[in-house]
Amino acid sequence: MSNFSDISTSGSGSQSSDLTKRIVYTLFILIIYRFCTYVPLPGIDPDSLKNLITGNERSLLGMFNLFAGGAVQRMAILTLGIMPYISSSIIIQLLTGVTEYFKNLKNQGEYGRRKITQYTRYGTVLLALIQGYGVSVSLENSPGLVLEAGWYFRFVTTITLLTGTILIMWLGEQITARGVGNGISLIIFSGIVAEIPGALASTFELGRTGAISTIAILSILLLLLGAIYFIVFVERAQRRILIQYPKRQMGNKMYGGESSYLPLKVNTAGVIPAIFASALLLLPVTLSNFSTSANSWILSVTSMLGQGKPLYMLFYASGIVFFAFFYTSIIFNPVETSDNLKKHGGFVPGIRPGEKTSEFIQGLLTKLTVIGSAYLVLICLLPEFLISKYPIPFYLGGTSLLIVVVVAMDTITQVQTRMMSAQYASLIKKTKFSK
Repeated sequence: MSNFSDISTSGSGSQSSDLTKRIVYTLFILIIYRFCTYVPLPGIDPDSLKNLITGNERSLLGMFNLFAGGAVQRMAILTLGIMPYISSSIIIQLLTGVTEYFKNLKNQGEYGRRKITQYTRYGTVLLALIQGYGVSVSLENSPGLVLEAGWYFRFVTTITLLTGTILIMWLGEQITARGVGNGISLIIFSGIVAEIPGALASTFELGRTGAISTIAILSILLLLLGAIYFIVFVERAQRRILIQYPKRQMGNKMYGGESSYLPLKVNTAGVIPAIFASALLLLPVTLSNFSTSANSWILSVTSMLGQGKPLYMLFYASGIVFFAFFYTSIIFNPVETSDNLKKHGGFVPGIRPGEKTSEFIQGLLTKLTVIGSAYLVLICLLPEFLISKYPIPFYLGGTSLLIVVVVAMDTITQVQTRMMSAQYASLIKKTKFSK
């Protein structure tokens, strides 16, 4: 009996210890990331920077600051944040859907995945170089912001921002490989969560000074709480398709005849459409960094894409709907699902196996994606209509709420899965020992 208890305890204990190490490692990486968001770029005047950020918090610069975890307002080495990586991912995902080369890579298993990751990294470096140089030019065009303007400042700033982006990409990959959850999503999550207390404090300060009425603040907080509840409800919602397996007789025994379910999430794409749409909206900011003319049409477009502006709402909603359908089509293939069911003898009652089954699944998936994309647009834009009337930070908007809640749910699910696998592992060892 003593040997039995030693085996079961050591099995579950090692699994639990591994989970603890992964959680601690994830927190350690996130602390490093947060520390780097406070390391400033060299050659920047802090007083001029504060005045510049204060006057542009309501523009797309505020959204850039959201995804950079507050690094933009401090003009830190991580000012570009994870956006070059996200932009590169968008380009690769689009190429995967339209080019044969990337389609074949996707179907080549682990080798194809490594190649796609490699191309994504190359794209990240290229975009970070372009955006980093654009930021350096933009900083020089701001009066009094740069202490010593010139090519040396541009070179140092570009290389520093590129290094910061590569560092974030590496940190995210380390979390995914050795920690818990998706590294890139957790980095965005940690940046938003770290800035939310300051956003709430500034909002309450506006109420104390009379800039916003108490009723308005309470209405905003109630709306945010309702949005959180709605996000949790929809993210857990599923449409389950009944799958039946026929009975088979082998010798004197009858096998099969059981049924299972194919779950289809209402929001299959998750938080990706909101992040990708935000990344596209930040493109005018990147282009405006290269503009030296105050009357440039790019600057005019950027000003029209401020928070709460009609053009911002239209482009954001359109981007969310497009990426909801596009990303769903990439991660879920009804034809492959139908073929797998057919190989294992499964079928949907009342639907012929093969092409009819794939058409049935595709029809349901399309309807669910319509509902899911409408939900994403509602969550991301409804708070914006109210917040656009008041000087509320981006961190209390619908996009930040969606990212925080969805990433938190996914991470908790992964932790629970690892805990359950640890319990099953100890149970299997216990069963083997008893035999």
